[in-house]
Amino acid sequence: MLQHLFKFLIAFVVLLYPIAVYFGLQHLQPKTIAIILAALVLLRGFIARSKLIETMKGLWLIVLVVGLLVAGLSFILNSALGLKLYPVIITGSFLAVFGYSLYAPPTIIERFARLQTSELPPEAIPYTTKVTKIWCLFFIINILVSLYTVFFTSVEIWALYNGLISYLLMGLLFIGEWGYRRLVLKQA
Repeated sequence: MLQHLFKFLIAFVVLLYPIAVYFGLQHLQPKTIAIILAALVLLRGFIARSKLIETMKGLWLIVLVVGLLVAGLSFILNSALGLKLYPVIITGSFLAVFGYSLYAPPTIIERFARLQTSELPPEAIPYTTKVTKIWCLFFIINILVSLYTVFFTSVEIWALYNGLISYLLMGLLFIGEWGYRRLVLKQA
């Protein structure tokens, strides 16, 4: 029960990370936020380590190491730069895993599909590959926009994009693909 509560709280904080950093910077030094980030990354890595499919374990190891490096950089420099780069790095980690799965199939989307239906028809495999490519393109665009917000906008715009707009875009892509699959592919 306590582990589920920790999972929920950590997921909630991760989801609201940019907003938490924005408000945190209003009252705390970046190095203090960096310590909190390091503790959350370690706790999340510890809790998640046994519950993930094999490919996602690699992703969480990347997130763990990079999260600790970013937190360490922000702590040492007492700068918000590392804190603001964290969403970029998380998206980059997803891009690495999704992109790698294109060269070492099955793709991530195929693996997710097989979690729902173990017997995928052969014609579904090219579709899952296309969806994986679409997600990779989304991650690339998201990284570029996030980097722009890190270096060329205010912390308010950074928090707005990384804490709301990017999630809305991700949700739209997910819902759009789901709807396409339900409506168009079911009729085919």
